[in-house]
Amino acid sequence: MKTDLDVKKLLCPIPVIRLGELIEKIAVGDTIEMLASDPGVLHDIPAWCKVHGHKVLNIEEKTDEIVLIVEKIG
Repeated sequence: MKTDLDVKKLLCPIPVIRLGELIEKIAVGDTIEMLASDPGVLHDIPAWCKVHGHKVLNIEEKTDEIVLIVEKIG
């Protein structure tokens, strides 16, 4: 199942905090599609996922937003 998380116009560390809160509520194997505008997420989200054992499936940089797909692992 895919869950959406809109953190546009929020600066780090808030997108990381919101991801952490939401990932606790979903099942293993589910994904979160995160919409962000802070370019800091390009580094912060993959680093957070590595530390917490989750996986970034895709990162797409668009003109006015960044779309990240994160899978909950274990």
